[in-house]
Amino acid sequence: MARKVTLYTAQWGDMPLETICLKAKEFGYDGLELACTENHLDIEKLSEEYCETVKGTLGKYGLELHTISNHTVGQCVCDRIDSRHKSILPARIWGDGDPEGVRRRAAEEMIRVGEAAQMLGVNTVVGFTGSPVWHLLYSFPPVAPDEIAAGFREVADRFKPILDSYSRNGVRFALEVHPTEIAFDLSSAQTLLEALDYHPAFGFNYDPSHMGYQGVDYVAFIEQFAERIFHVHMKDVWWSDAPARAGVFGGHLPFGHRDRFWDFRSMGRGKINFEEIIRALNRINYQGPLSVEWEDNGMDREHGAAESLQFVKNVDFRPSGLAFDAAFEKK
Repeated sequence: MARKVTLYTAQWGDMPLETICLKAKEFGYDGLELACTENHLDIEKLSEEYCETVKGTLGKYGLELHTISNHTVGQCVCDRIDSRHKSILPARIWGDGDPEGVRRRAAEEMIRVGEAAQMLGVNTVVGFTGSPVWHLLYSFPPVAPDEIAAGFREVADRFKPILDSYSRNGVRFALEVHPTEIAFDLSSAQTLLEALDYHPAFGFNYDPSHMGYQGVDYVAFIEQFAERIFHVHMKDVWWSDAPARAGVFGGHLPFGHRDRFWDFRSMGRGKINFEEIIRALNRINYQGPLSVEWEDNGMDREHGAAESLQFVKNVDFRPSGLAFDAAFEKK
């Protein structure tokens, strides 16, 4: 059968869990990818009893759970912390805002997220790492290679204890390769794997929308990291065929602004070639869910979630069990 299609709940964080479960069921999704938010999976309440309640709510609507995600706290494990982070963090993680304290508490929370995954019976946590060197992306004043190498070493030092904990719990961490993370394209993803000594609990959440507008070969990513694709986000992005007023860096314009060079779009309304993605996922024998992360500032989200589900179901297909011309062979 074709892969299960799930809905990532971060964009629905204003709704109680039961409400988004009801909507996902009505849309026709097979399950949810639960975001670690107060309404959906509150890590502060973590206990076996709480996790049984969460599973019971999903079960009431016949929804499966394959993955949980915590991007905002993961971001703060390795980032250069400033006032922006306060708006995305629980107060218990932000504390007094001292950067090293924030990073330490964020790392402790990400370990608890792995424990939550184990209690819920899922083996994959999706999230971010942050980056101590993202601000050095454009090399002027010139950036010495040693500075970048030190940044990768720092991420490895901060994240290996989290990954070790995940290994003990039978859980894997899937980094969503994304601008502002330590890994944002094929080259940086490879460097990170090397810095982590190819830790068995570390892999990637594949999301082509963050690579397409950069000009990154997002199909080649699947082939290069075949054994490390732990989870897949289905998200589309549009970019202009002509020069724009604001280029790849965005011109400090909000999503949805007409002058942007690129913008996230509902599934099938951007430029990502999902046909080739599905074929590549079939070649590497990816059997996990396809999780719709719906983002489109120009469209009602319920309309978008429903049409995105149908798009994914239409584009996904099983690989062939035989060559198409095998019937022509003489025995």
